[in-house]
Amino acid sequence: MATLQYLESLRTTHPELSKWYNTLADLYQRKLWHQLTLKLEQFVALTIKSLLGTKVEWLYYILEAFNSGDLVRYQELCRVHNASLFAQSALVENEKKLLEKINILCLMEIIFSRPSEDRTIPLGIIAERTKLTVEDVEYLLMKSLSVHLIEGIIDQVDGTVYVSRVQPRVLGISQIKLLPDHLCNILLKAQRRAHDRVQKEIRILTMTGYNLRVSSL
Repeated sequence: MATLQYLESLRTTHPELSKWYNTLADLYQRKLWHQLTLKLEQFVALTIKSLLGTKVEWLYYILEAFNSGDLVRYQELCRVHNASLFAQSALVENEKKLLEKINILCLMEIIFSRPSEDRTIPLGIIAERTKLTVEDVEYLLMKSLSVHLIEGIIDQVDGTVYVSRVQPRVLGISQIKLLPDHLCNILLKAQRRAHDRVQKEIRILTMTGYNLRVSSL
C-alpha cells in the first residue's frame, strides 16, 4: 500500500509519524477497510498540511484531490507533477492501486452528493465520472460491496445500482458545504410525511363519523 510505504520511509526522519504508521499498518493487515479509510482521511486532514510551504507542497494537493475523489483534478495534478511523482518509487509501484482507490472514493462522492431518496444511480453516470467502462464500473461496485464500503444492489438489466448505505467518512470542506442542502431535504421529507399522516387520519376520522351517522339512521 503506497501510503504505508511512504510513511515507513519517513519514520527515521519524522518519528512523530510512527504512531500513524503503526495504526494504519495494523488496520491494513487485519483488512479492516472501512476503519482504514477513516484513518487515512484523518491523516490527510490533520497531518499533511505540514507539507504546505515545502518543496513537496505538490504532494499535499495531490493527496487532497485523491481524498476527495476528484479524479479530474488528481489526474491533472499527476500530469503537472509527473517528474516529481516518478521520483517516488512507492507511488510509481502502486499507481494502479491508487487509481482503483480514487475510483472508489469518486464513487462514494457521487453517492454522497445525491439526495437520500435518489440513490438509484445509472451505471453510465458512474462510468462518465470515473472514466471507466460500464463493465469496469460493475467490477468497482462489486469490490466496494465486498469490503462493505457500500451496501446495495446492482441491477444489470436496467444498468443501475441502488445504494442503501455508505461507510461514514471524514468530510472535507466541499462536502460540509453540501450538508445544509441535505438537512433541508430531510426536513422537507419529514414535514411531507407528517402532513400526509395527518391528512390520512383526518380522512379516517371523517369516514368513521360518516359511517356512525349512517348506522344511526
